Amino acid sequence: MCTKGIHVVFFVSSCFRGPVMIMEPLLTKYVREPNCFTLDFYLKHEGYEGLKKALALTPDQVVEMVKASGLRGRGGAGFPTGMKWQFVDKRSPNPRYIACNADESEPGTFKDHLLMERNPHLLIEGCAIACHAIGARVAYVYIRGEFFHVQRVLERAIDEAYRAGFLGRNVFGSGFDCDVYIHRGAGAYEAGEETALLESLEGKRAQPRNKPPFPAVIGLYNCPTAVNNVETLANVPLILRNGAEWFAALGPEKNGGPKLFCISGHVKRPGVYEASMTMTLRELIEGCAGGVREGRTLKAVIPGGSSVPMLMPDQLDAQASFDGVQKAGSLLGSAGLIVLDDTACMVWLAENLLHFYRHESCGKCTPCREGTDWLHKILRRIERGEGHMRDLDLLSSISGSIGGKTLCAFGDAAITPVLTTLKHFRHEYEAHIREGRCTLPASWRARHAAGAR
Repeated sequence: MCTKGIHVVFFVSSCFRGPVMIMEPLLTKYVREPNCFTLDFYLKHEGYEGLKKALALTPDQVVEMVKASGLRGRGGAGFPTGMKWQFVDKRSPNPRYIACNADESEPGTFKDHLLMERNPHLLIEGCAIACHAIGARVAYVYIRGEFFHVQRVLERAIDEAYRAGFLGRNVFGSGFDCDVYIHRGAGAYEAGEETALLESLEGKRAQPRNKPPFPAVIGLYNCPTAVNNVETLANVPLILRNGAEWFAALGPEKNGGPKLFCISGHVKRPGVYEASMTMTLRELIEGCAGGVREGRTLKAVIPGGSSVPMLMPDQLDAQASFDGVQKAGSLLGSAGLIVLDDTACMVWLAENLLHFYRHESCGKCTPCREGTDWLHKILRRIERGEGHMRDLDLLSSISGSIGGKTLCAFGDAAITPVLTTLKHFRHEYEAHIREGRCTLPASWRARHAAGAR
């Protein structure tokens, strides 16, 4: 039988070592400290100093500072944050909005949860600075429906910020007004797509919009809107406190700042790790997470959450940056590294992920709505030992009818587990079909059978 569980725990550490830049963690420096989520603790550690500096600058100066820092969106696409803010329509007579994407639903990703739970004021300060930068007065934090306990932490922090004068009217006597509200989602993976998130904020079904127009022009309530990830906004106060050059120097070119990596799966120390994107994927897995489990060998790694192509062991010396992982043949995405050892069945992996994508499809686009169901049925048939060799061509054909034919990237994400496992592990599919069962390394099967007796 297949090894099907993925163990995840929250563990935060800095992994700067060896020839890589040595520095202390920044985003997660105090997350283990008692009461680190309170305003009193935050103010003792430069809390809201970034907002104070931002309000002494013009909005355009703040945007240029963030552009110069090399900060890229941490939600998956890696789009330059300052450029996204610059695109927000300043000529529109309508109000502008910041929408914080806290709908962290990507399998293998759990970094935003940690930031919101243990350092909520960093996010709130980032929201306020972002509002000032684009000329908005309101920020909405769209939080995943299952994060009920995290929502309570955020609500308490927002109340503290209002009472202290960091939110509300005339912040720091600057004439700047800023309100931050929390909107709780209903547990839809699709709400992580920026336009579906905006639809849900407006009280509609979380389904993607046609683009263009993009949210920067026609967004929330048909007003100019910037949608940013939790980790993205949490980095903004660091830039204002310490400067754009300082931030840019923390990472490789065009990949500035620290990065949170979620490492899960078959490793000794799964968890959240803060590191520079100058590190390689191999250094993250072996140096931070302790490598794969004892007695096992590395089989493959999904480097950016379940929706990106997997990488093989000989591709892991790629730099763990947006550009580095792309050159290696995948995407950094949300930086959720899922590590798989030689006990992992790739047919089961694809079937399990398609079960997720089939369930989470919003149903708006026919190729995605129908195609994910077909893919899952075929994969389930193969996994149960009831498949046929012609099913492999059928999987590729259906995937080709989904990719690039949906309003959002969901369709491309859904077919990735199928195509990437077929590319690298077609022999496992053929073995399932030929032998009518899952095939794992003989040595593992024998050891497992002995343990069962």
